[in-house]
Amino acid sequence: MPPMLFAHPFASYCQKALIALYENRTPFTLRMLDKSDPSTFAEFAALWPMRRFPLLLDEGRPIAEATIIIEHLDQHRPGPVPMIPEDPELALEARFIDRFFDNYVQTPLGKIVTDALREAGERDVRGVADARTTLDTAYGWLEQRMANREWAVGERFTLADCAAAPALFYADWAHPIGEGFPNVLAYRTRLNARPSFARAIEEARPYRHFFPLGAPDRD
Repeated sequence: MPPMLFAHPFASYCQKALIALYENRTPFTLRMLDKSDPSTFAEFAALWPMRRFPLLLDEGRPIAEATIIIEHLDQHRPGPVPMIPEDPELALEARFIDRFFDNYVQTPLGKIVTDALREAGERDVRGVADARTTLDTAYGWLEQRMANREWAVGERFTLADCAAAPALFYADWAHPIGEGFPNVLAYRTRLNARPSFARAIEEARPYRHFFPLGAPDRD
């Protein structure tokens, strides 16, 4: 039986998991987490009370967190594109870069986006400024790393790139990467053109009005 993915196509961490599924053409059923379908939300919450998505349900086993979902798929439903390199050192590097994007791009991005959704009197000006500083630092570190690289780790697309694609896609909307980081911009362009992520981008396009800072027309 194909696994089920509880997700929303506009959510960045859901896209991270979807990329891995699309890369390997893994059969699955999407359980759309939409407010118009409270029964699906209730089923999802019963499986994972933290209510953070995506969530994979595979043979009755709930698997939470996008990174763990990708690792689970690599182990239990492998395809032609391994998400974790076989070489132990490259595997460790892929996991590190995955954490880099989640902690130093997605987390400050989330701070900026969440703050934009708050009422004016509840906004955290200092917190948003700190988040923007973190993103600039992350862009600078990544600029050096991506010099003469096509993908984040080794020579193949991996877990690290699954993490990078939605992180950089939305980060550039909230805090533009800028011409001072040409390697990062070029990497983002390659990620956007990857068929697995290009599909995720298109599937999320109808929901762009949800982005509180305004979604640019360039992507």
